[in-house]
Amino acid sequence: MKQPVFQGVCTALVTPFKNGTVDKQKLQQLLELQMSAGVAAVVVCGTTGEASTMSDQERLEVIAHTVKYTAGRIKVLAGTGCNDTTHSKEMSRVASSLGVDALLIVTPYYNKTTQAGLCDHYFLIADEVSCPIIVYNVPSRTGLNMTENTYLTLSEHDRINGVKEACGDIAKIQRTINQCGDDFHVWSGNDDQIVPIQSVGGSGVISVLSNILPMETVRLLELCKLQDYRTAGQEQCRLMPLIDCLFEEVNPIPIKTAMNLLGYSVGMLRRPLLNMSDGGTARLSKLLEEYSVPKFNE
Repeated sequence: MKQPVFQGVCTALVTPFKNGTVDKQKLQQLLELQMSAGVAAVVVCGTTGEASTMSDQERLEVIAHTVKYTAGRIKVLAGTGCNDTTHSKEMSRVASSLGVDALLIVTPYYNKTTQAGLCDHYFLIADEVSCPIIVYNVPSRTGLNMTENTYLTLSEHDRINGVKEACGDIAKIQRTINQCGDDFHVWSGNDDQIVPIQSVGGSGVISVLSNILPMETVRLLELCKLQDYRTAGQEQCRLMPLIDCLFEEVNPIPIKTAMNLLGYSVGMLRRPLLNMSDGGTARLSKLLEEYSVPKFNE
């Protein structure tokens, strides 16, 4: 039996940029906001953090800075995956040595691989590091979907702790939990499925929404922990229009737009991502007002 890396809310943190470089002062402010809201963990250098357009040096600097600044006050996960096993292994090894609590490693994309290749990929990385690994399954981005049997095989490795599951298939998630039990934990990778996944035995969520509504996202998970799924379901439904708008365009375009509208000043997106469309921005701005999403106060 493995203890989950975290339970509850882990925020998939945006990376703030200023004048083309990482804004570390703003990063610290974002971390303080997350910690004060009571989230269990943060992921830096994930998809929402635009890791794919950051250099290795930038990513490692953000990881090291986050670990040092938070100083054990919150769990820190680092995104270190790519479509090259050797590169993923090296980034994971260095990030692990920097003191992160876990690694979030996406499945290989574009070249993809077989299910056997996935097991080989993750086992090679897990053998190289000293901290737990959370697999990230997001078929809409990678064109590759992991199976329940692959999860069962991966669960045999002591350092492979579970999956951030963004496949959208609740039946598959139930089968995974049935097969793997406490040897492989499941976190929702979709904000629109937090309550459904918790109701079948999920361990929490790795959330985009919690960048702007961390306290509300924490409350949602607390309701699930209390098994008050009626209230939790009502809250999930109440939040759905905002969640839908945050994924109306490719993540992290809408969340960064929302944060800038709220005064967070997290900077521009890195190309090929462009600003949110005028229509999308207008809809998002209206929803932020309707939901009374707090503005940033330094």
